[in-house]
Amino acid sequence: MNVEINGPKVLGYLFGNPNLPITETMRNAWIVMAVILFLCIFLTHRMQKIPKGKQALAEKAVVMIDNLVENTMGKGCQAFSPYIATLLMSSLFGSLATLFWMRPVTADLNTTLGWALITFALITFNKIKYNGIGGYLKGFLEPVFVMAPLNVLSEIATPVSMSFRHFGNMAGGLVISTLIMGALQVLSKAVLGFLPVPLLQIGLPGVLSLYFDCFTACMQAFIFSMLTMAYVGDARGSS
Repeated sequence: MNVEINGPKVLGYLFGNPNLPITETMRNAWIVMAVILFLCIFLTHRMQKIPKGKQALAEKAVVMIDNLVENTMGKGCQAFSPYIATLLMSSLFGSLATLFWMRPVTADLNTTLGWALITFALITFNKIKYNGIGGYLKGFLEPVFVMAPLNVLSEIATPVSMSFRHFGNMAGGLVISTLIMGALQVLSKAVLGFLPVPLLQIGLPGVLSLYFDCFTACMQAFIFSMLTMAYVGDARGSS
């Protein structure tokens, strides 16, 4: 069995500079953003005072995000709803891209790390905003000053753990699915080699796709967004 599992392919270089590669993830991310933009424009086109049809669906989604943010982060936090909705949609559509024979953008650590760093910036900003720089720095000395090194490591571990959790689940599913597909191809060739198609590859890969591509994609999008809301909400309420 010859199965290759590589990272995202390099499609070219920006301005011909080898230090500025254009990867498969970047291309797929732009496709995902275009799909999300089209969906938003479609759902909000020709809006009316009395919502119905697709407008009602769009307004229901907005209300659900607002309620989720308010229930998780507290009252007065609905300004974060657009960011949380963007995370949810980008993660979900970016993971479901594999259903359309594209490499999921969330299977690239650069993607999830970028989102985690934005969340980390929001956490730090809100801690300083509600506690002041002095209160923010003092937090590293609690409960006792000897805990400072561990508190610093804990702070740094937040974006690292968030990014690796999301990336690991999606990349792991991609690897497992590829290995099983390769194994089924070899088994089909050995047992049913007289058939023109690898019959054993039909069925099980579809079941795996439901789990790794659909269920895991939804769960990881929800978990990443919930962690973002929990961390930022805690930073706002820590004063």
